[in-house]
Amino acid sequence: MALICATGDDGEAEIFASLQGEGPSAGRPVAFVRLSRCNLACVWCDTPYTWHFTGDERPHEGGTTYDRKANQVKLSPVEAAERIAALGQDRLVITGGEPLLQSGALADMLAHLPDIAVEIETNGTVRASAHVDIRVDQYNVSPKLAHSGNPAELALIDERLEAYACDPRAFFKFVVASPEDAAEAAALVARYRVPAERVFLMAEGTSSAELRARQQWLAPLCLELGFRMSDRLHIHLYGDTRGT
Repeated sequence: MALICATGDDGEAEIFASLQGEGPSAGRPVAFVRLSRCNLACVWCDTPYTWHFTGDERPHEGGTTYDRKANQVKLSPVEAAERIAALGQDRLVITGGEPLLQSGALADMLAHLPDIAVEIETNGTVRASAHVDIRVDQYNVSPKLAHSGNPAELALIDERLEAYACDPRAFFKFVVASPEDAAEAAALVARYRVPAERVFLMAEGTSSAELRARQQWLAPLCLELGFRMSDRLHIHLYGDTRGT
């Protein structure tokens, strides 16, 4: 079973070391592996090359579709683990796309990385297999709000969100572009009884100027709601680029 990885600018699998840019581990040195494929289609997604392939008619604000062959590469779980281990980090962030669509291959890869701590970034719609879940130290769950363009029946699955709300390893990170989005997030937090200390609101944006403009109204809302605010450190450091 192979892992289907996204490609970096060099056409190689997007496996790299960087600082985690978002959420509870922001600023921490980590290894990243970005996987391809997603079951949702956010109109503002900043990694459309992981899913918006030629022939996919789901909308995306950029309007660009990507050649699947040029933007996907298959690695054996052993090869992926070797590349990750060579980065010399003690923590791994598995991101996408939606990485839990590849739980079988992920379990095989993690079996070859027994000493690394694991974060998984997920949209909260897919259940990890038991062989993956037992290795996860932290879930970064990002439920998609109405402004993502995804129908609620696909993006907000009660069983999954209830399970993550009860899991102390799971932190919730809501991408917001307006105060109305923050209100929608607050309603979901109340509905699923997510502890406020595990909730982040993060401005949607792919430039420092865009993020800073939205954070002007987001910061006081976080104070009011009792949620944490997440920046996007990698955007300020490297811009909206692959492999960062």
